[in-house]
Amino acid sequence: FKVIASLPQELKDVDVLINNAGLVIGVDHIASVSPDKIDTMFNTNVKGLLNVTQAILPGMLERRQGHIINIGSIAGKQAYAGGGIYCATKHAVTAITQALRHETNNTPIRVSEINPGLVETEFSMVRFDGDKERASKVYAGMEPLTGDDVAEIVVFTAGRPPHVNMADTIIFANAQSYATDVKGVARSLP
Repeated sequence: FKVIASLPQELKDVDVLINNAGLVIGVDHIASVSPDKIDTMFNTNVKGLLNVTQAILPGMLERRQGHIINIGSIAGKQAYAGGGIYCATKHAVTAITQALRHETNNTPIRVSEINPGLVETEFSMVRFDGDKERASKVYAGMEPLTGDDVAEIVVFTAGRPPHVNMADTIIFANAQSYATDVKGVARSLP
């Protein structure tokens, strides 16, 4: 919480918190994923979200206003082989979001979750340790979502009137119908 405490006063009163931690390392199956990879994914995707939320939420509760928007993933709704730990972290984001929505239900605080499918960002480059060829295969033969597509949904969600909460939103590219189903074909990770 030191970073929040060190902010100038005019930046401490956060109206909208967007938790957008998303990291996956490799495509290891659960039986073989290393403890270091597990720790990195949970520390980033779950503990990072919790730490920032715990730093910001008390001020929102004190001011009786605010909106927390957690960026989850379709992987938090639909698990797949080769992504078990990442899927577990994103299922945790969903559980945290739902619990927080219940915990703040008697306040004006809104808590939302946005769950994108395939978005072409540096995500696959990180997953495949900088292997551009392998990362590009994830999006082959389709037009994936872009970061701007997701950002538009975030802005729309944050811009709803105070009595409206976009509680849980799933976004797919038109060619995607399931976490691993693109253009009607079930895919495995490259």
